Amino acid sequence: MTTAQTREPSRDLHTRGEPGRSRGRPISEPRTHGRGRRRIGRWAQTLALGALGLLWIYPLLWVLAASFKDSLDIFSGGLGLLPDSWHPENYLRAWRDANFSGYMLNTVLITAGSIVLVVVRCAMAGYVIARFRFLGRRVVLAVLVATMFIPTGLFVVPVVELSDLLGLLNTRTGLVLAIAGGGNVAAVLLYVGFFSRVPKELEEAAVMDGAGFLRVFFRIMLPLSGPVTATVVVLTFLSSWNNFFLPLVFTFSTPQNRTLAVGMMAFQGTNSTDWAGLAAAASISLVPIVLLFLLLQRYFVEGIAGAVKN
Repeated sequence: MTTAQTREPSRDLHTRGEPGRSRGRPISEPRTHGRGRRRIGRWAQTLALGALGLLWIYPLLWVLAASFKDSLDIFSGGLGLLPDSWHPENYLRAWRDANFSGYMLNTVLITAGSIVLVVVRCAMAGYVIARFRFLGRRVVLAVLVATMFIPTGLFVVPVVELSDLLGLLNTRTGLVLAIAGGGNVAAVLLYVGFFSRVPKELEEAAVMDGAGFLRVFFRIMLPLSGPVTATVVVLTFLSSWNNFFLPLVFTFSTPQNRTLAVGMMAFQGTNSTDWAGLAAAASISLVPIVLLFLLLQRYFVEGIAGAVKN
C-alpha cells in the first residue's frame, strides 16, 4: 500500500507536467489563421448581401430618379439614375393637376377603416378559436386554410352585387367593407398562434373579478397582442393601400372617390403616357408604405416570430 501510494504522485506530476502528450491530445496551435479566415468570410458575406440588397432596391431608386426626369430623358437615360436636368414640377403636376391630393385622402380613409375592421374582427376570431373548445373548431380552421387557395377574383361579383343591394356601391363606406370583408386568413392564424400560448390564469383572474367576454378581450387579450397586431396592421395596410381591382369597380362612376392605385391611370392616355408624372405619382404612393414599415419593422418581426414560435 505504501509503494502504490508513493507511485501515484509521480504519475500525477508526470501528467501535470505534460498534459498534451500524456492525454493523447495535440498541443494547441495559434488561432490567428482561423480568425483571419472567419474575418474574410464575414467580409465576403457582407459584400454579397450588400450587392443583393442594392439589386433589390435598385428598381425603387430608378423610379425615384425617373420622377425628376422628363419623359424623353427616361428613355434616353436607360438604367442611369442621375437625370440630365431636374424636373421637380412633376410632383406638382401629379399632386395638383392629377388630383392626387384627393386620391391620397381617399386612400388614407379607406386604409384606416379597413385596418380597424380587420384588426378587431381577426383578433376576436383568433381569440375564440384559440381559447374556446367548441364543436366544429377543426372544421372552421380547415375551411379558413382552404379559402387561402381560392382566387380573390371569384369574390368580386358577389361583393359588388351585395354592395349594390345594400346601396353601398360607389361609396367609400362600401369600399371599406369590401376590402375588410375578406377572409384575412393569415391575420386570423397569427392571432390563433399567439392567443394559444397566453396563460389561462389571466382570463380566470379577470372572470373572478367580474369581467365579461368583451372586457377580457379588449382590456387584457388585445393589448397583449401588440406585436401581432402590428404585423396585421402592416399586412392590411399593404393590401388595402395597393388594392386596385376593388377600388376600380367601386369608383367607376364616382372618380372623386378613387384611390392612388386607380388614380395613376390618369397619366395613361389613348395615344401617349406621361411617364415622368407616373413615376412621381408612384413615388408619392410609396412614401407612406416605406415610413410605416420603418416605424413598425421591429414589431412586425416580433409578431411573426411570436405567432409561429412553438
